[in-house]
Amino acid sequence: MWDTFFEQASRWRAEGEPFALATVVACQRPTAAYPGAKALIRADGTLTGWVGGSCAQPTVIQEALKALADGKSRLLRISPEFQHSAVPQEGVYDFVMTCASQGALEIFVEPFLPRPELLVIGETPVAQALVRFGALLDFTVCVSDPAATRECFPDADTLYADLEAVRTRISPRSYVVVATQGAYDEEALAAVIDTSACYLGLVASGKRAAAIFQYLRDKGVQPELLQRVKCPAGQQLGAVTPPEIGFSIMAEILQLRRSNKAVGEARAAVLSADVGPEAAVVDPVCGMTVRAAGARYTSAYDGKTFLFCGIGCKERFDREPERYSVPSLSGRGLG
Repeated sequence: MWDTFFEQASRWRAEGEPFALATVVACQRPTAAYPGAKALIRADGTLTGWVGGSCAQPTVIQEALKALADGKSRLLRISPEFQHSAVPQEGVYDFVMTCASQGALEIFVEPFLPRPELLVIGETPVAQALVRFGALLDFTVCVSDPAATRECFPDADTLYADLEAVRTRISPRSYVVVATQGAYDEEALAAVIDTSACYLGLVASGKRAAAIFQYLRDKGVQPELLQRVKCPAGQQLGAVTPPEIGFSIMAEILQLRRSNKAVGEARAAVLSADVGPEAAVVDPVCGMTVRAAGARYTSAYDGKTFLFCGIGCKERFDREPERYSVPSLSGRGLG
């Protein structure tokens, strides 16, 4: 079983699919989980594995999706009594165990996001330095240039001979640097300027950049697209040599990636999944979070549909619906 489990995780990792790993690190009986129990949660909320029954699973899925969105690991403490600490602990989140078993769990949730992509256009010494630094910082590195060879770019993951091929690869988690330095600057920048890349840098002097931008204006490129180009690319560190320039550019990219401004990345794919209010519904009887998709226990009352964690809560609701018919979905029933 575990071989298949980890093979699946390895496959998703290789394919660049975001997922979270949830591991039970401690438990207090009675509970169906056990220390070391694990589950994988994909960006669409599907769960593979086992970290407890219906009491814990919705909370784990909900927090796994949050971890995929913010990229931060978290420890979930689920217990009958809310554990409020006078000093908040970073990365620790407490939840009330509302099920009848009244057990307790501590579950560590770790997100695995695809590596960011560095796409370098050109085969100049600056381009070669960028590729070395990108690989060192664990980026997926791609190079586009007709003259690019493995001898020049031994650290690159992929080499492309033409611009169209690399253009189709660009996504919101791509950091693109045009480092052609006079060879075919205009064509290179024109090919990527209207893509969804979260960073677009140009290695050029102020005078050369002005000529490139004027060429693109004459070709009808809109001013707002030109404004997104960072030129000169890189932090102003007084860099002179190609390795220094490459270092300054990667420093700028790393700063952007680690800041709140680094929109896109792999998280764009996560946030495009169904993680809206409709994915998290409150059981009106016990207060547990229940995923709306594929909910097994439901009841209709007063024109609304209510979802439940188990048959016990459903039957209690059916006996006294007027008692429990509070809003079940972000303040509303599923009408």
